[in-house]
Amino acid sequence: MQKPFMRIPYTGPLPPPTIVPRNANTPSGAIAALSAFLAAPFTSYQSPTEHDHNAQTVLLTGAGISVASGLADYRGTNGTYTLNKTYRPIYYNEFITNHEARKRYWARSFLGWTNLYKARPNSSHWAVKRLGELGILRSVITQRRSPVKEPKQESSWIFTQLADVDSFHPKAHPDLPTIELHGFLRSLVCVTCHNHLPRATFQESLSSLNPAWAAFLAEMLESGALDTEHPDERRKKGLKTNPDGDVDLPDAPYSTFRYPACPTCLATPPKLVDGTRSIVKVDSDGAWSPTSTAGILKPAVVMFGESIAPAVKAAAEEAIDNAGRLLVVGSSLATYSAWRLVKRAKERGMPIGILNIGGVRGEETFFADVTPANAGQKGVRCSESADKILPVVVGKLQETMGDRTQDARRMSSPAE
Repeated sequence: MQKPFMRIPYTGPLPPPTIVPRNANTPSGAIAALSAFLAAPFTSYQSPTEHDHNAQTVLLTGAGISVASGLADYRGTNGTYTLNKTYRPIYYNEFITNHEARKRYWARSFLGWTNLYKARPNSSHWAVKRLGELGILRSVITQRRSPVKEPKQESSWIFTQLADVDSFHPKAHPDLPTIELHGFLRSLVCVTCHNHLPRATFQESLSSLNPAWAAFLAEMLESGALDTEHPDERRKKGLKTNPDGDVDLPDAPYSTFRYPACPTCLATPPKLVDGTRSIVKVDSDGAWSPTSTAGILKPAVVMFGESIAPAVKAAAEEAIDNAGRLLVVGSSLATYSAWRLVKRAKERGMPIGILNIGGVRGEETFFADVTPANAGQKGVRCSESADKILPVVVGKLQETMGDRTQDARRMSSPAE
């Protein structure tokens, strides 16, 4: 039986990128190469069964695509791992088994949620929407997951790797099916009964249970201390910023923070795996009691050290297998669950494009067989900002497709 794939960060240093083709080392060169990559005819390692397979591009995105929306990432120029070498995210087992760890997690998340909630899609997300409308993009895998939709025969998939802090992909292009590979923060899930609770509702409960923290949050919001996730700006205001809405306040009394129990488990305590009835207790204000044996709510994300749901893993693999090429945007592929999808695409002979600032895990193997004569059609590696590049690429593709349409119309018109 195959072991489940777990979300574990790759912590080794990443080498600088090797640009492919060589002239993609400038914004204009990157735009030309990516345009050639996305416009190239589909040459299959399989026998195409549909006439439009040349349009089947699967997109894999990471935290880097949302930096322009004001959110922090992990390995970018101002990423948490880049600037804070001692940073360690919470692991699934620690969250599940340690009441104090949950207090610390929810206190920091409580402070960071407002900025996440206010954030909006940027030009990269809207470019993705347009690529889907043009028929160029037929899949998206974001390292941020929404409930898995049943794949349709002629649908596209987007995969996001990170927990979908922002749900930007579903917001920007709701008609383009999206697989959020590592989950989302817009709701919580009970680890016992598996029911979901909207994060906005949970945030209100946290405010009610922690009035002193709520007052402090109000003060920070009024002062503008949380208006940015840029690490330098946050540091000036005595805060440390991390991805996924994690605001670290040095020397804060995290042990005083309280969080609610799952309302479903509280109303009807479920049976445990051993068949016994669980115990769910709360204090006089409604905060979860450590004497409980159920009712723990966690963010609906795949935490580090947690396995990806089999249905999500299968959908991601199917999207790769049904595509003709793969484009990675804003990801260093530092988690195995994302890296293995690119490895799978390479093993199937698919052209691979990567648009990411800085190094990418294992990228040398993805372009080892791309010849110097390649202008982008067989593979692309660019180190540029997606929000600056993708919209221009879309513009060039629209022009090219418009010219082809006009040529086709002229050829089909009867001779005068």
